[in-house]
Amino acid sequence: MDRLTAVQVLLDVAQTQSFTATSDRLAMSRPMVTRHVEAVENWLGARLLQRTTRKVSLTSAGEQVLPDLQRWVEQASQLEEQLMPSQALRGLVRISVSMSFGFSMLMPALQAFRQQYPGIKIDVDAQDRTVDMVSERVDLAIRTTNTPNANLIGREFALCHSKLVASPAYLTQFPVIAKPQDLVTHACLGYKNFGRHIWHFRRGEQQQEVEVSCDITANEATVLLHGSMAGLGISMQPDYLTDEKIANGELVWVLPEWQLTTLKMYLLYPSRKHVSHPVRALIDFLLQYFKNH
Repeated sequence: MDRLTAVQVLLDVAQTQSFTATSDRLAMSRPMVTRHVEAVENWLGARLLQRTTRKVSLTSAGEQVLPDLQRWVEQASQLEEQLMPSQALRGLVRISVSMSFGFSMLMPALQAFRQQYPGIKIDVDAQDRTVDMVSERVDLAIRTTNTPNANLIGREFALCHSKLVASPAYLTQFPVIAKPQDLVTHACLGYKNFGRHIWHFRRGEQQQEVEVSCDITANEATVLLHGSMAGLGISMQPDYLTDEKIANGELVWVLPEWQLTTLKMYLLYPSRKHVSHPVRALIDFLLQYFKNH
């Protein structure tokens, strides 16, 4: 049995604290997971994991050798990456991303990525929700937030600027919007994940916040975008969805002299210690891609 693979499986069990969760994550039968763990324990001559009916935990010997095993796997991975040509790299990467960013920004990036790494397959879960990356076997999540999950490794790769937009038809039927407070008399479209719809504005040293009324809410940005295009009201949208439509006249930028809250964009993954070659290749590629785009 390959010792490197066996150690990688053991490290995954130590992270998930479950043979079943590791079996699901690695698409490996549970008996095979057990065999890999037992192989490492036999090799080192010590019991490394304590099994109970509820969870798996490290023994004192496991806690002692785990850092050395992690370093060994990392060194082996680095050597393999240095020697392996990108064309030969194979595997599957599961990504969680919002629908709006997925179709507008991620798909063009993946087209370039696949040209460089044709052997790596990508499975995209496009939903605007928080996922349990371990239990749902997600390798990489792309999130727009200023408060990333502290339990995940986060790599900032871009800033997300937003605009308020409405259709020309809507704006001709309702009072002129000259200042943020005017929005209280308008129809606004909001994200249903927020209990109160408070929009924050800044212009130079001035800061304002306005609580708007949202009779129509949705959990996904493109739904609200098309609502604004249909004349239903004003919505807050990321630049990457609006700029082209503003340029061609489908949408109008509302209050362009006022700046909305800027959010950061992150690549999130569960652990720096257990990143596979395909996942590491995709992370490095996306960081460079969005730096250049």
